Order: sequence, then structure tokens, then C-alpha cells
Amino acid sequence: MQNMNSPFINIAIVGGGTYCRELLEKSFSDYKKSEVHARISAVADPDPNSPGITFAKKIGLVTVDNYHKLYKKEYEIDLIAILSPEVSILEDILKTKPNNIRLLSYQSFEFIWKAIAVDEQKLKKRNFEVETILNGIDDFIIVINPEKEIIEANISFLEKMDYSPEEVIGKKCHKIFQNSDTDCIFDNGMICPLSEVIKNKRPHRQTLTRVSKKGKTRYVELSTFPVWEKNGKISKFIEVSRDITEKKIKSEEITRRLELMVEERTGELKETHDKLLHQDKMASLGKLAASVVHEINNPLAGVLNLTMLMNRIIEEDIESNAEIKKFQKYVGLVESETRRISRIVSNLLTFSRQSKMELKSLNLNMLIEQVLMLNSNLLKINGVKAKTKLQPDLPGFIGSEDQLHQVLMNFISNAVESMSSSEGGDLIIETTYSEKEKYIEIIIEDSGTGIEEENFSKLFEPFFTTKKKGKGVGLGLSVAYGIIKEHGGSINVNSSPGKGTIFYIRFHLIGNEKVLKNLS
Repeated sequence: MQNMNSPFINIAIVGGGTYCRELLEKSFSDYKKSEVHARISAVADPDPNSPGITFAKKIGLVTVDNYHKLYKKEYEIDLIAILSPEVSILEDILKTKPNNIRLLSYQSFEFIWKAIAVDEQKLKKRNFEVETILNGIDDFIIVINPEKEIIEANISFLEKMDYSPEEVIGKKCHKIFQNSDTDCIFDNGMICPLSEVIKNKRPHRQTLTRVSKKGKTRYVELSTFPVWEKNGKISKFIEVSRDITEKKIKSEEITRRLELMVEERTGELKETHDKLLHQDKMASLGKLAASVVHEINNPLAGVLNLTMLMNRIIEEDIESNAEIKKFQKYVGLVESETRRISRIVSNLLTFSRQSKMELKSLNLNMLIEQVLMLNSNLLKINGVKAKTKLQPDLPGFIGSEDQLHQVLMNFISNAVESMSSSEGGDLIIETTYSEKEKYIEIIIEDSGTGIEEENFSKLFEPFFTTKKKGKGVGLGLSVAYGIIKEHGGSINVNSSPGKGTIFYIRFHLIGNEKVLKNLS
């Protein structure tokens, strides 16, 4: 990177789009043609394949994926130019950047770059273009010659400082700003920015006040840039002043309000964050559930009636064993699909249910055995062997039997489906109790297809599923997650593709009744 004593102005660009690439291409060309005393040395963009980043790498510039990295001293950045239209980026950089780094919008930077990078002949040819750009910028911009005479001033400066062009152009800058015949002297110890630039041969930055012709005081962030000739002399100075008067007042007020809001809400947000996040995702599903249930129940009744009719036909009318087996296979498929639709209805009803839960003391071991018995036919059809390792004498647990029954049904059906493609497997359900930490844990393990680690964070989101189209709508685990959370519990998963999946469901006994108090 450039030495700190170098007269070069090191510029970093935030935003690696097409405009950035065009700017870099022209800048690179200028570097080859002449000695330029301001240069673009770094580009920041999260997309490594953006046009600007790609070209920056090609010509050997520093590239970063996060503009905060530009603040490092090793990069020696003097100026950050924002080419991104996102206001949030501008606001964030204003809040986070070090004081030694100044900030420009792409309009301001475009003007300054043109003023620095082109020689006098090019500047004359582009006089109209530069003047248009100059007058379209909200920042105060003035150009001062080595004799400290103002030779250019944009409309924003003239209007807000209450001057006409005739009152400013050709006048000494210290005469305009302090009505002085000598260099500006500041009460707070600051000195003339032009003198500082000449002395240190570097851009100078400071925050100060400017007083308009009518006596109105404005706070400004002033950046003074030298424009160098090939012989090493300064041909002009460019002063860019950002009016921060209103922003300073608003920022102080916003900061005060935000601090108050954060102070008031921090405690509450810490306790309710997880629950609110889940409820937020589920908010629209409650409305959806009621209508979907109505739509599914009608065809569901028809399928169930058809199943009974087909079984009756088998018993009474079909004589060929081959036909009977074939027909029984069809019946099994109808029954399987009926169960699947039934689960969808149950899951949706869970979301749309408005009534309070019926709570009681539960024996989780007994509940597990009941659910396995109800699913015995499903397990048999799919070649799944179920085993249990239930710790005896589990303490009682306060909860909703119906909802926890639904949780176990969802986990078992998911496990069976994950093993059906491999023609069976092993399902192990284990219960443990921690006397020390006072919690009951249910461990559900299958030997199915497993889950990719990248999908762990999405498993419990509504409508997310790894199943083939038509095999599930992705509500089962989301329903289970919501019920477990409402019971004050937690759930974790461990899985690998081809090696099965293990779910760990933990219910804490301490405070169990308190957690469910408002839900009953």
C-alpha cells in the first residue's frame, strides 16, 4: 500500500457493479498515460463475481467482501466512494467509519475524480458536463486556486450560504468565510485547511462551522483535496463540505429514542424471542389451515368409504388369489394415502385450533407404547422393526396428551417414510431421566436415508420438506416443534445422509406447570 507520507489520495469504492468497472477501466488507462495523484486502491462488494471486483483483481487492486474491512490501517484509505444506491449502506458507513476516512456519494466522487484525474485541456473540453454534475450535488463544493481564490462553486453552496456567483467567484476564500484578509483562524485551534494540505501534501479533513452571508451557522464535514500537476505542484484545491446540521440534530434525537426503546424492551425480547419468531412464521398458517381442512375433509371421507367398499368386494366377490393379492395391494395404497391425508388434516388443525389445551399429568412411556401400537400396521407394511428402551419409573409430566400424541405420530411417520424406500429398517425409541438436571428426554432414532447438515436449520420451518413431490407438505416437524416449544421443551437433531437420523426431545420438569399455565 501507499506510504503515509505519499501525496497520493487512496480511494476505496463500495459497490462492484458495472459503473465501478467502467470507472476502473478509465482510471487504469489514466494511470498508464500520466502521473495521477489520486488513485482507486480498493473495491468492496459481497459478490466475488461482480464486474468491478473481477476487474479490480485483474489490475491488482485490493478487493474485500465487506466494506468494514476497508477501515484497517494497513489499507491507508483516505476516501470511500459509495456506488451502491442502498441508503442503509450510506447510513452504516457514516456510523462506523473512522474519523480519518471521509465519505462521498457517487455523484460527489464522480465530480472530484474528474477534477483530479484529467489535465487542464480535458477539463476545458468537459466544462459543461462538470458544471452540470457540480450543480446537481447536495454537498457544498468549491474549487480554489493556489492563490486561495474561489474559481468554482456549486449551486448548493451558493443557495445555502446565501451568496450569488458574483459575490464568490474570484474572491479569497478567507474573505468569504471569515471576512478576513489573512488565512482563516478558528477559535477551537483549527487552522486553514489549505495550509494543512500544502504542509502535509495530503488531503485534510475536519468538522467545523460555516456562517452564511445572513449569519446562519451550519455544521459541516469538510474534506480538502489537492489536485497535483506533473511537476509536483498543486494546481487547485477541491473542498467538499457536507452539511450535517439537520442530520446532527436528528441523529441525536434518534439515538436518544433508540436507547430508550432498547432499554425498555431488552429484557422482554430476550425471554420471548424464540417464541415470537416461531409465531411470526405461523401467523399466516392459522388462517390457511381452516380453509384447507374444509377442502381436504370432503375427499377424505370419500376415500375412507372407498376403502371399506373395496375390502368388502375382496371378501365377497373375488375368487382368484392373484387378483385378491393385487387388489389388496391397491387397498393398502389407498389406506396409506388416507393416513397421509389424515396427518395433513391433523397438522393443519393444530395450527388453526383456537381452544385451550387440556392439560394433565402424563406417563410418557405409556404414551409412546400407545402410539407404537396404533402404528403397528404401518410399521409392518413398511418392514420397520420398532424397539423401545424406556426408562422405568419416569416422573409425571404435565402436558396435553392429544398434542404430544400428535408429536410422536409425526416423528414415527417421518421415520417410516425415510426407511420405506430401502424396504424397511430399525426404529428405536428411548426415554431417559436426568435426576440432577430434572428433565425427561425422548430419543427417536431411525436407520433411514438421513438428512443433509445444510438442511438442519430449515427442518422445522413450515412447508419445508426433503420428500419427493406429493409425499408430504412439510408441516409435520413444524407442528411438532411448535407443540414442544409450547410445553417448554427443546429439540435437537443429529443426522448424516445414508446413516439415519436421531431426534432428541427434552422436557424440563422444573417450571413445567408455570410454562403451561397460560396455555391451559
